[in-house]
Amino acid sequence: QVQLVESGGGLVQAGDSLRLSCADSGRTFRIYAMGWFRQAPGKEREFVAAISWSGANTYYADSVKGRFTISRENAKDTAYLQMNSLKPEDTAVYFCAASAYGGTYVYTDKSYAYWGQGTQVTVSS
Repeated sequence: QVQLVESGGGLVQAGDSLRLSCADSGRTFRIYAMGWFRQAPGKEREFVAAISWSGANTYYADSVKGRFTISRENAKDTAYLQMNSLKPEDTAVYFCAASAYGGTYVYTDKSYAYWGQGTQVTVSS
């Protein structure tokens, strides 16, 4: 069973950086692709980034390319989302998720069976 816990969110100013972590307290972290999604008030949950089980392949939403970097350390059972040059429109609750599917399946939240509780990221102007 995969159990995910996010951390690292907070209140920052535009242009600042944050690094989110997603720790797996389960036993099968290494066989799953990992994704990050976010949901702002009044908005639907949207895809942010994903990484394959091996870490060899990464995927990003156009809105975060060049600013966000997803990575994972399987030996530590942890995935990360480095967020640079943050903008007010990045304000949302960020969720990490685990999927047994790879490739283009990572873009849809329906492909993910396990979800963390979310961590709030607020970016002020």
